[in-house]
Amino acid sequence: MEQKSAIDLVKEAKMSIENLTPEQVKQELALGNVVLIDIREGEELIQNGKIENSVLAPRGMLEFYADPTLPYHKPEFSKDKRLILHCASGGRSALAVRTLHQMGYSNVAHLDGGIKAWKEAGFPVKR
Repeated sequence: MEQKSAIDLVKEAKMSIENLTPEQVKQELALGNVVLIDIREGEELIQNGKIENSVLAPRGMLEFYADPTLPYHKPEFSKDKRLILHCASGGRSALAVRTLHQMGYSNVAHLDGGIKAWKEAGFPVKR
């Protein structure tokens, strides 16, 4: 089996998922019925702020929060809602979207470029 780097895995994931620009995410959030899920670690929020109304679900707990049969399940993870994931720069969220697809979530995308791209687009973050 061919060995792949983390960057290879992210590139592959991005080819099979929906990649959104900050502008597209902002538009979808304004329309509603969207849950923005921040998969960064808690310390990253303290250091870099967060997008308003985003739900924290660190990458290491994602599958457990997304599985409705587990006690860790978070109600924000609903297959009836549009889920948009983001991380710092888009790598972890791309991999996470691919994982959620494997878990049966079909209406899920990610913020390509992460919160870094969001800030570069001039959109606000909360401290």
